[in-house]
Amino acid sequence: QVQLVESGGGSVQSGGSLWLSCAVSGSIFSLYDMAWYRQAPGKEREMVAKITGGGSINYKDSVKGRFTISRDNAKNTVDLQMKSLKPEDTAVYYCNAWHPSYSGTPGYTGAWGQGTQVTVSS
Repeated sequence: QVQLVESGGGSVQSGGSLWLSCAVSGSIFSLYDMAWYRQAPGKEREMVAKITGGGSINYKDSVKGRFTISRDNAKNTVDLQMKSLKPEDTAVYYCNAWHPSYSGTPGYTGAWGQGTQVTVSS
């Protein structure tokens, strides 16, 4: 069973930077697509950045050029470096591990971390 533990987050002023990290255990990390999601109060959870096991990367348009996702398959970690933060980036950020082999399984959403709060003040 995959387990994810996030760290980082906190409160910064607009324009500041934060670094999120997610440690993964319980399975073969390199096989998983990893992603960071966020959920703001009253809004649906949305994907922010994704990196596949093969290293392909996708970003939500609003964070392109400001956020950088990376993974270290030797350390079983995935990081999200966030720069030029804006108040609209305020949300709880979640790490997600998705195994491509289960993509056709009904209800499969991968494994989730507990979430970490990011607050950006203007």
